[in-house]
Amino acid sequence: MITSGPFRAIGRISGAIALVAGGWLAIVVALTFGSAPGKSMAIIGPPSQALAAVAKAGGRVLTSGDYVTIARSDDTGFVAHLYAAGALLVLDAEQAGGCSGLPPKRTAQLTL
Repeated sequence: MITSGPFRAIGRISGAIALVAGGWLAIVVALTFGSAPGKSMAIIGPPSQALAAVAKAGGRVLTSGDYVTIARSDDTGFVAHLYAAGALLVLDAEQAGGCSGLPPKRTAQLTL
């Protein structure tokens, strides 16, 4: 086992990066529980599992892809219901990456 030199520094940097990333993920997941009703949620995981969780939680699916399903519900406990129904990871879709589940806004085009 190498415990000196550049390998030790790389180990410390890798550990710090993992700690920061893990802490950030924990904060994002915790804040998701406080999301207002009616917001779009991104359920991360296999589509079959995510769709089943949305159905059990009483939500409506807005869109579904390979590993991200966007769903919405007016229920105040929607995130907790999703986790109870078997969702792997639930994030606020609007905060996580701009996924609102709404069609993209069209911009006016000038024709000459």
